[in-house]
Amino acid sequence: MQSIPYQAPASVSEAVALLGSDAEARVLAGGTDLLVQVRGGVRKPSAWIDVKRIPDLLGVSVEGDSIRIGAATPAAVIFEHPELQRLVPGVAEATDLIGSTQIQGRATLGGNLCNASPAADTTPALIAVGAQCIVAGSGGEREIAVEAFATGPGQTALAQGELLVAVRIPKPAARTADAYLRLIPRTEMDIAVVGAGVALTLGDDGTCTQARVAIGAVAPTALLLEEAAAALVGSRVDDDALARVAAAATAAARPIDDKRGTIAYRRKVVGVLAKRAAAIAANRAQER
Repeated sequence: MQSIPYQAPASVSEAVALLGSDAEARVLAGGTDLLVQVRGGVRKPSAWIDVKRIPDLLGVSVEGDSIRIGAATPAAVIFEHPELQRLVPGVAEATDLIGSTQIQGRATLGGNLCNASPAADTTPALIAVGAQCIVAGSGGEREIAVEAFATGPGQTALAQGELLVAVRIPKPAARTADAYLRLIPRTEMDIAVVGAGVALTLGDDGTCTQARVAIGAVAPTALLLEEAAAALVGSRVDDDALARVAAAATAAARPIDDKRGTIAYRRKVVGVLAKRAAAIAANRAQER
């Protein structure tokens, strides 16, 4: 059996230094994807950099005008956080769709993003709420919009020596809400064939004043759909607006044929899910 050196840095700066000195080292947060990839021969890390002991990467905080989620925070902690469930229910629900209950105790939000699967559930949900990735490197911190973080399947915008530290979500304004939906072949323990996240704001008269729509599993990366958002803004999120959201999502999708779904099927379903997620988000916003 291969022996892989293990390091457990106690600070962000220490982790960044370790990653900068070894291009083949891999960050171990939850390991629920990475360990499977190593056993399958897909990844061959020269070292493990365990970030679970770094305080800046752990926990959820709601302060001022933003929500901060540490990149190594377990999915179960995120979903069970009452303020997150109230403020961004779509993000909480997406996190709850990662694997099984046992997996969620170990899997992390940062790992889900860094694995860069086109079918990741948290990515469209985070894009919809305008989340930013906080990244640390030798030159300090920078922010990357979640929609720009994954650059392709299994690929991210992280440079060598950079570490995803946290995700920052703008605190939702009044009468703002989000929703995330996915389709899977089974009732649980599967990855999305299609996913859709929507966040929107309603004015006092019920008219949509802002919106963001994102879709996943239908392109090499999750997509932010400006045309779908434009279909909602200025409308009362009525049937006509929802139909235009569905059409925009279908037109933007660039899926593949595989054993889990055809191109035509995925294009049809992504429109249906985007429409339903928008309706759910609107209903939630009306209740706030």
